[in-house]
Amino acid sequence: MKGRYRQASLFEQGLRLEDSIELTLASLREHGGRFHHWAAAFSGGKDSTTAVTVTAWAIASGYVPAPETFTILMSNTRQEIPPLFHQAMQILDTLNKMGFETQIVEPPLEDRFYCYILGRGVPPPKNKFRWCTVKLKITPMMGAVRELSEKYGEKILMITGVRRGESPARDRSIAAVCSRDDGECGLGMWIEPKESDPWGVLAPLLHWRTCHIWDWLMFLAPHHGFPTAPIAEIYGEEEVRTGCIGCPLARRDVALENVVRHLPGWSHLAPLLELRSLWDEMRKPQHRLRQPGTQRLKDGSIPRNPMRMGPLTMEARQHFLERVLDIQRRARHVLITEEDEAYIRRCWEENVWPQGWTGEEPRADALLPQVTQTGAVQWVLSGLQ
Repeated sequence: MKGRYRQASLFEQGLRLEDSIELTLASLREHGGRFHHWAAAFSGGKDSTTAVTVTAWAIASGYVPAPETFTILMSNTRQEIPPLFHQAMQILDTLNKMGFETQIVEPPLEDRFYCYILGRGVPPPKNKFRWCTVKLKITPMMGAVRELSEKYGEKILMITGVRRGESPARDRSIAAVCSRDDGECGLGMWIEPKESDPWGVLAPLLHWRTCHIWDWLMFLAPHHGFPTAPIAEIYGEEEVRTGCIGCPLARRDVALENVVRHLPGWSHLAPLLELRSLWDEMRKPQHRLRQPGTQRLKDGSIPRNPMRMGPLTMEARQHFLERVLDIQRRARHVLITEEDEAYIRRCWEENVWPQGWTGEEPRADALLPQVTQTGAVQWVLSGLQ
């Protein structure tokens, strides 16, 4: 793998796995030398696992100059598919034995998934209200990297598993980054750190094709001592993207369906498949509050969305807590810990509502008067909207 670097088109049809690895090594050499300390964002999914194991292998084998430290930050959202999380823990154990530092990163109690929904009353995330990624992953991970930067007194090289071709939305984000003055993608996507940033971000797998990811995880990584082959079994034969258990943003939890049906020892997780329909039920008007539609802004105008639906009612939170606890009991898998449940019930006792809501608003399925932009009043059965 120490062969001379050849500049290849990132879209070259004949790009082989060997070429992808060479481009990654060149990326790590080019940008890694600017930093004494590296970190990697690790979720246990196929792309982040590849980024972490390729980087660790490159350092351990001497194909790239070793940084003073390489810290793998495992994002534990408490929502990962159980066998995938189990495999991620085994990979962390392997990395520890190789001499690399590892750290589990978790969101604070108040931002945990079920605490945020059933305690604070915030509705489940959806594509236009995707609070989960920021609360559960991005903010805790950024906090951990800032702590590393403060610990070492310098900026950190942050390695991610971002690739082209994962999704149209991701490709648009990559294009936006690479078109900025401080971004380049010839040797992986590189984001130059600004003065206030504690990190520079590198995506050394930007050019990897999906088949290269699987070849690495199933054959090369195990050859180098990483227990990554079972990840393919968890994903299944269909090309699916894994996410949280019963992800509210997906129509089906295909990965969990595969785990329940085809992986020995995990069929007891079948009740978790009920969570997906639970999110749809939570969003219904009878379980939520709504702004009354008669309020005006300071300038006297009507808000753009004067009758928007908002948080879950207290009754709904209590109802759905019991539903989730029943699911976790039957699945024999902890979704809500005792600490989580205590926080949720404390929120009820203290009458906690999301910012801008008091709990005095009408239920969203009530018959309400709505003021139009012309000032006219019309009665609307809001539950039918």
